This record gives sequence, C-alpha cells and structure tokens, in this order.
Amino acid sequence: MNSFIQVEHAEMVFATRKGNFHALRDINLNVERGEFVTLIGHSGCGKSTLLNLIAGLTLPTSGTLLCDNREIAAPGPERAVVFQNHSLLPWLTCSENVHLAVERVFGAKESKAQLKARTEAALELVGMGHALAKRPHEISGGMKQRVGIARALAMEPKVLLLDEPFGALDALTRAHLQDELLKIVARTHSTVVMVTHDVDEAVLLSDRIVMMTNGPAATIGEILTVTLERPRNRVALADDARYVKHRKQVLDFLYTRHAKVQELAA
Repeated sequence: MNSFIQVEHAEMVFATRKGNFHALRDINLNVERGEFVTLIGHSGCGKSTLLNLIAGLTLPTSGTLLCDNREIAAPGPERAVVFQNHSLLPWLTCSENVHLAVERVFGAKESKAQLKARTEAALELVGMGHALAKRPHEISGGMKQRVGIARALAMEPKVLLLDEPFGALDALTRAHLQDELLKIVARTHSTVVMVTHDVDEAVLLSDRIVMMTNGPAATIGEILTVTLERPRNRVALADDARYVKHRKQVLDFLYTRHAKVQELAA
C-alpha cells in the first residue's frame, strides 16, 4: 500500500545535559490521502515530537518519513502546522497575517489581486471574513485560532498538522471550532494529523486514533478505526452506541492497556 504519509521505524533520541533521552522508538504509521488521524496519549508520550517529525521541524535519529513519496527532510509549504498558540503577529491585521503565508507560497507566480483573493477566501472559509482589518488584540481567542487555521489553509497544503489547536480555549468555543473544522475538512478534503489530549475530540473528528504508550521510548500501542459515518453531529453522537464504544476503547487503553503494551516491549 502506497500511503500518502509514511513513517517507517522512526526513532527520536534527544541529547540533554543529563544524557540521552529516548523519546520515540520504532514508530511505524501510514496515513492515507484525505484521512483524519489523531495522536493521543498521556503527557510526555511524544505526540508533539512525532508531529514535529512529520512537519520536518525535527529530524529523526533513525528511520524514514515520507510525504507523497518524498523524504521529509525540512519544513515545507505542503505541510502546514497549526499550534496551540495561534502565533499571529500582533502588529498585523488578520488579513495581513494570512497574506504573509500566501505571499511566501504563491508570490512568485501570482498577481497581487490573486494573492488578495486567496487571503480573503481563506478567512471566509473559517468564518472570519468580517474581521479582515482587525488586529489580534481586537478579537477573541477562538477567532485568533480561526485566523491561524486560515493561514495554514491559505497555503493549500497537502497535509494539515494540528498540535492541540483548541487546547487553550474554553469548552464552548472549543466545541464550536471542532464543528467548524469538520466542515472545513469536508470541503477541502485535507489530510490531517492532529495531536490531542481530549478523548471526545479524537472520537468526534477522527477516521483513526493512534494511541501512544507512555514515555520515555514511547511507541504506538494501538490504532483504533472510528466507524462513525460523516458528516458527524455531536448531539446525535452522544447517544450513539458506536461513539460510546469507541470512547470507552480509548479510555481503556490510556488507563489500562498501555501499561501491558509497555510490559511486553520491555
């Protein structure tokens, strides 16, 4: 099977003042084009490290990572990252923050009018078309995160990488943006890899949930296929027996089975 993202026997060892720290061991993962995959596990299990490897922000100590049959050796516009911190430049407007990314990717081959249209279309896609001229301090935390997502989508990436993008938001805003993300992914057919601590978020959004063992030397313990049809409605899913079953499977792994996986690997 020729997957869109391939991670083969990836290892990650960090050199620290106290010696080497073995963060990840023998990571093998395939992600198909258009698939939504979440990485979940306890703090320190290497979820963000694995995401950074796919982003090209960090290079593995050993192993191979491929995106669309090309080795991942550095960051690239085909892999856009959205962090928990929106990372907007405070002196620029929402439009200008997104335009920076658009100009970086398309500036050499498109006119100013085309770049402007791309910028505005991305902000409209996340429901921020009304705030083109506003600066980050003039909008809410949820709106800032929408702009961060718009900036990533404006680059037309092959892969959208999300590192707990809703982790710092209140519960209602988080739920609203989860629903918006479902709609955006349905429209753009994006390939998504997302890090989360939230079991309900993982089940609601994912096609597959990658469950990590605890660190150090964390690895993939189990992968759960989510059998819920799309489009998904959080209210309807609350009473869906499959949703409840998947949620229980993830919780069972995180609090019971991951220890057995680590014992077998030891």
